[in-house]
Amino acid sequence: MQERKLESPTNHNDSLLARSRHAVWHPCTQMKRLETFPLVPIERGEGVWLVDCDGKRYLDGVSSWWVNLFGHGEPRIKQAIKTQLDQLEHVMLAGFTHRPVVELSERLAALTGLGHAFYGSDGASATEIALKMSAHYHKNNGKADKHRFVYLAGSYHGETIGALSVTDVPVFRSAYSSLVRDNFIAPSPDARLAGPGETARDVADAAANGLAAILAAHHEEISAVILEPLVQGAAGMAMYDPHYLTRVRALCDQYQVHLIADEIAVGFGRTGTLFGCEQAGIKPDFICVSKGITGGFLPLAAVLTTDEVYRAFYDDDVTRGFLHSHSYTGNPLACAAALAVLDIFEHDDVIAANRERAARWSKRFAGFAQHARVSHYRNTGMIWAFDVEDPRPGFAQRLYRAALEQGLLLRPIGNTVYFMPPYVMKDDEADWLVAGTTQALEAALGGQEELDDAAIA
Repeated sequence: MQERKLESPTNHNDSLLARSRHAVWHPCTQMKRLETFPLVPIERGEGVWLVDCDGKRYLDGVSSWWVNLFGHGEPRIKQAIKTQLDQLEHVMLAGFTHRPVVELSERLAALTGLGHAFYGSDGASATEIALKMSAHYHKNNGKADKHRFVYLAGSYHGETIGALSVTDVPVFRSAYSSLVRDNFIAPSPDARLAGPGETARDVADAAANGLAAILAAHHEEISAVILEPLVQGAAGMAMYDPHYLTRVRALCDQYQVHLIADEIAVGFGRTGTLFGCEQAGIKPDFICVSKGITGGFLPLAAVLTTDEVYRAFYDDDVTRGFLHSHSYTGNPLACAAALAVLDIFEHDDVIAANRERAARWSKRFAGFAQHARVSHYRNTGMIWAFDVEDPRPGFAQRLYRAALEQGLLLRPIGNTVYFMPPYVMKDDEADWLVAGTTQALEAALGGQEELDDAAIA
């Protein structure tokens, strides 16, 4: 095998970028594009800002893929990790336990009303865990035929094989269609689908009726319905009425299928409540959490479920147990970070503070609704989005580039521009976000270059 020749480490940006292209396969990226659109080399983070190797600052308008809640380098989370590092960095959770994982599990159970947290490392693994648990529950109860799932049009639940079977984003799914199981797709309750004279609640009811028809016809083979509460992220921040969740909960009860709430992106305050399901007053059978759970410091995911589900696995027969595993399940450092995040929510009264922030920032962002090329300006909690009408191909790439030039990190989804900033953004930084986005929007609409937006998400 030919030996790979690596450049000697230097502080020169061009060298770092070349080395990254040579050694790193970057996610959600057509690597050939990096020949003409280079990576941004980030050296450090400070609050809502990312700072590159030349000292240029970028306001992190998307919380680094929706994970950073309280700013880069938040000292309380950092200190919790340092303290835990002096005690225990890792131990396998099979046959062992430790204080951080026990305390985190107890606190998550108190917050969700669900118990026995099962841990993974990322959102897709949480989806896999929930799907497997649901189907295995039915098998243990003598209903092995209940092993298919219902997901919503436009939904995204991850990119592992099981998660792709409940994901409706062609750019992620199509290449692997031969590997992906066939499940049932239900209409989206996306409020943008409202016709003349219709409300978001009308759309929610129509979508729920579509789901009801699927369940009526196929409930004997359906294990669970999986959905993103209130906001479907990869569908272009599709926001919907909480009434839909109420209807889905009732339908799942009626047809004896599970409800899996994917709170991976929208949990921990993004929708204005700690979890999106709270706004409908419902409790799912499974809740998946990840992303913001550690404030963006370390990978961690968890799935919590009901005592009824847990009891179906509790048996002398090992094959009736849930034998899924990850090497870093319940890692103490990640659990310590998550405990610090929960402490911040409690100590800083984050949910109430976010309501005040959202009200102030919404006034600043509302001007986008008046733009001649903008439609469906919308807001749920700490998420804002609007759609750009009839842009030329490559709009998302052009806006992403133009935003970087303005000192902003934005990653449009197709023709949808959205803001999901860290909760600690200041009002003057919100003004910076508005000004920079306005400039970037005009540049993206006026540019002549046509690109493929498929890799922007």
